[in-house]
Amino acid sequence: SRRKRSSARSSGGKRRYESGDMKAAAAGGAKFAVELRDVRKSFGKTEIIRGANLAVHPGERVAIIGPNGAGKSTLFNLISGRFGSSSGDILLHGQKIDGLKPYEITRLGLARSFQVSNLFTRLSVFENLRCAVLWSLGYKYAFWKFLADLHDANDRAEEVMEMLKLEKRRDVLAMNLTYAEQRALEIGITIAGGAGVILLDEPTAGMSRSETARFVNLIREVTAGKTLLTVEHDMGVVFGLADKIAVLVYGEVIAFDTPERVRANERVQEAYLGSVLAEQQAEAAQARAAGH
Repeated sequence: SRRKRSSARSSGGKRRYESGDMKAAAAGGAKFAVELRDVRKSFGKTEIIRGANLAVHPGERVAIIGPNGAGKSTLFNLISGRFGSSSGDILLHGQKIDGLKPYEITRLGLARSFQVSNLFTRLSVFENLRCAVLWSLGYKYAFWKFLADLHDANDRAEEVMEMLKLEKRRDVLAMNLTYAEQRALEIGITIAGGAGVILLDEPTAGMSRSETARFVNLIREVTAGKTLLTVEHDMGVVFGLADKIAVLVYGEVIAFDTPERVRANERVQEAYLGSVLAEQQAEAAQARAAGH
């Protein structure tokens, strides 16, 4: 295989894609991978995030849930640097990142996917992954460089492709993939740079139940050992994937605990979870009835 053939090469740049993990380790005694301290965000006179507090340990998988308009996407935009906070502190491995640009935060070891697939549709699966790796390795455009000779980038792209189980689709254009395959490729692009903290925004949206079940297993596999924050509406995914759940209601984190304790939390039941679970159970019952 390509990876075996490359093993005899010198390791000069081969592991550079792990910069995010190395920087996380270099942060030393940082207790939390991601920490929010009384974070607020206003648009004009409207306050969307109202003093959010959150502390995520390294390696934890955290699902952020809440009703529509609760501020979940805004919170992700704040953490990833797309929005600046109005006040409060956002820390990545103990280092303040509020005020940094998205690419600066990415280089510190945080990567994010979005609700809508953001792929190079006219490039193949392998080429999409290699683009992500090239950027993370710091390669710049140079007409005298042949991509086939960039062994560290090619090896990493092959490795991620195998993790995604897309080897047989290697040379297929992204536009010709199934929806689930496109979402898998999107996650591959997110993790390709070796970031230690991964943000996934509604990764299973639009998938069938069987696709969702397979995709949850894939997410669990490819993010093993990493810190994961995900926004998700499917409670089956939330309870099957998350170590902890943060419940965001009207811009405030009203609960942050294990799935069992969040499920039993009366305040969460009143504010959100009871109605959502009832709605999803009703939808499942309707689907079963339609199948008979």
